[in-house]
Amino acid sequence: MICVSIAESTAGACLEALAGLAFAEIRMDRMEELTVDDVRDIFSIGMSAGVDLVATCRPGAFSEDERKQLLVTAIESGAAYVDIEEDSDGSFKREIIAKARPRSCAVIVSFHDYEGTPEREDLLRIVSRCFESGGDIAKIACMVNSERDSARLLGLLDSGRDIIVIGMGGKGRITRIVAPLLGSPFTYAAPARGRETADGQLDRETLERYLKLLPEDGSGESTDVVRIMEIEKAGEADNG
Repeated sequence: MICVSIAESTAGACLEALAGLAFAEIRMDRMEELTVDDVRDIFSIGMSAGVDLVATCRPGAFSEDERKQLLVTAIESGAAYVDIEEDSDGSFKREIIAKARPRSCAVIVSFHDYEGTPEREDLLRIVSRCFESGGDIAKIACMVNSERDSARLLGLLDSGRDIIVIGMGGKGRITRIVAPLLGSPFTYAAPARGRETADGQLDRETLERYLKLLPEDGSGESTDVVRIMEIEKAGEADNG
């Protein structure tokens, strides 16, 4: 399942970008002069249109009180998921989770490492913290500097728990393709090239093309995976 990450600057542009989608993330921290009414419109209209929306508002663009208000408004207006950072203040997480639970809004507790990928034991501890703090889904996004980093991330998916793994950077793109086939609830994509919200993110059309080579029942040939890896390595070389 592909979640299209939307980072338009205005509420109107955001709603236009949702046309034809079934599942999308709204990056509220990327929007300009965002108001509570804007959030209410986006999520209520999205819900009415049958779009499952992830409410995300990373720290930095708003004060913590403003960020909390935006996330709570999104939950109350029909968000299917809310994403909160693993290292957020405990009271912040508890308040968001308390609003989400009675509204059947699934909680994603996310961890980001923009420098590298921790060792396996550290990753396992991070995953445990995500669930212990109230997450329904743990999201682990790390910068990938080697194939071993990708392997460590994908290895988290053998636990049987709802874990999203994302390898950031060009070397981590393969994780975005194969993770859903190994048990990750979904993966993220940009609506189009040039509109990425994260380093190494694939656009929706490209990701869909790759996923067609790898059937959801796991019956794809190993040569298909090799072909994808070769294409990705060629892309890394072009970008390097």
